[in-house]
Amino acid sequence: MGAESKRTIIVTGVTKGLGRALADRFAERGHTVVGCGRTAAAIDQLLSQFDETHHFSVVDVGSDESVQGWAEQVLAEYGAPDLLINNAAVINENAPLWEISAEEFNRLTAININGVANVIRRFAPAMIERGSGVIINLSSGWGRATSADVAPYCASKWAIEGLTLALAQELPAGMAAVPLNPGIVNTDMLQSCFGQSANHYSDAEQWSAAAADFILNITAEDNGRQLTAPS
Repeated sequence: MGAESKRTIIVTGVTKGLGRALADRFAERGHTVVGCGRTAAAIDQLLSQFDETHHFSVVDVGSDESVQGWAEQVLAEYGAPDLLINNAAVINENAPLWEISAEEFNRLTAININGVANVIRRFAPAMIERGSGVIINLSSGWGRATSADVAPYCASKWAIEGLTLALAQELPAGMAAVPLNPGIVNTDMLQSCFGQSANHYSDAEQWSAAAADFILNITAEDNGRQLTAPS
């Protein structure tokens, strides 16, 4: 399916950062964006800015029950998505692993790992039944390398790489699962770990100009490939 085809695209973590920028780019290209985020005020803002073609909901992807209710509503209204982008993620405050509380670690993995599995669990069966669709799980440079003081985040993104590559082996022909490293982008998340140095990198709006088209051109032929978005 080429980039020119109009598609239904699900984006988690749509209220800010990469998810928000991608929502703008996809909508500009005529695609239908179905997104979720945890902040009600931010979701309300999206609902006021986008026309009724699109759909935004308050969802905690770390809760399978929350994802299930959202998925049932979305599938009933839009059917199986053509493109499913698991973008929602958080990062720990910079600290050595032994200084990070169990609560913070568990919350991070609930969103970054369990959240991806929850969304796939609730949407992939409909995509499989139709026999087509692309699942993109946002990874990170820290899903293929490591750094001090972000061990929980590294662990979660290495998990996403493995989870996605295994999923790629399970999907039927005509579908794809891809781990996508977005590269280094100046977002709130990068600011939290890079500080002022984050300002040396492109912001999400600049990044999304090329990244959106790159994502739209991922096809079943890319199944199982570890991809990196253009900088």
